[in-house]
Amino acid sequence: MKRLLSTPLPLVLSFAMFWGAALAATAAKPTLNVTTLDGKAFDLSKQSGKWVIVNYWATWCSPCLKELPDISAYVAGHQDKVAAIGLAFEDSDKADIEKYLKAHPISYPVAQVDVMDPPKDFDTPKGLPNTYVIAPDGHVAKAFTGPITAQDLDAVIGAK
Repeated sequence: MKRLLSTPLPLVLSFAMFWGAALAATAAKPTLNVTTLDGKAFDLSKQSGKWVIVNYWATWCSPCLKELPDISAYVAGHQDKVAAIGLAFEDSDKADIEKYLKAHPISYPVAQVDVMDPPKDFDTPKGLPNTYVIAPDGHVAKAFTGPITAQDLDAVIGAK
């Protein structure tokens, strides 16, 4: 304790600022620009006016695989109000993800994100699945860690 108190204040503040930035929360109005597995651009800002489900998942994550069909059905049933992007958060070959999706198709695009360089405006997932519901004005309406259901989405989106 005595040693910590003798550390120069600027050094302590620099350390706190560095770790504070490294642990920064998801932006209130995040940006997201990714290339989907089929080579198309997905820009969150171009989804303005719709609710957007941003879902981090992985092929090795059992709860993720259980919720994918539910999210897919929800998006398909609310296409006029809801869009989604799946973010495959895993260090595996693109072909493995594509193989899984070919066997288990979903109604929305998927992009593979680098686990060492995840999208900057979202917290790095501390568990999977990790889902953000973005409101039509671009703000984060709700963040979920763990599997979600249509009822969870309805509670946030209110799409009946």
